[in-house]
Amino acid sequence: MQSRVDRQIRALALAQQCAAHGARVRTISRITGMNPRDLLRLLFPERQSVPRGRAPDSPEWYHGANLLYRAEASIVMSIYRRLRTADFSGGEALLGAYRQYVGVCQPPHRISFDRAFDLAAHTDGLWLTESRSFSLVVCPACHSEFLAAFGSVALSNDQCPFCKLVQRYGTDPRVQSSFPARPLVNPSPIQLGMLTLLRASDHLSTRSRESG
Repeated sequence: MQSRVDRQIRALALAQQCAAHGARVRTISRITGMNPRDLLRLLFPERQSVPRGRAPDSPEWYHGANLLYRAEASIVMSIYRRLRTADFSGGEALLGAYRQYVGVCQPPHRISFDRAFDLAAHTDGLWLTESRSFSLVVCPACHSEFLAAFGSVALSNDQCPFCKLVQRYGTDPRVQSSFPARPLVNPSPIQLGMLTLLRASDHLSTRSRESG
């Protein structure tokens, strides 16, 4: 069993890593349970460096977001869900998922850490709310996971952002720069559009099994 000091040290380490990814004080406080005043004193001694601005509110935002934003949001939450299934805590899963997302997607990264936090909160009913607004569903065509309204079932690929990205891949430079193709032997269109996500997810699953 962890001692109180051990828990505080672990919480501070998690707080530092969240702050390094641009998280707001409120977000860090919710994830770690640390007092906002202590976080300001320890992490932001120069107050001008404190992240500011309106906190994201994802339930309405996601459904009106453009295709690339919805795809990247789905990538973050797909990795987050895998880590949660592997028994990582909410905060550790969110941090790990965000790191993987930043590493696998090309900049500029459209999903901020605070946005990812809000998406996770409304997917799990955690931190901010007890109700769930999102769930991950599996596309019946490309078998990728994507965010949808809670309780949704994907009966076709009409709502799958990844299938739509594949359809646009050959003609849309923004999609090509955001999801660059990797060398493959006779790659299919689905492989071109989904390779980045699949490699990240497979690598993450392997690491989880090895560390378990």
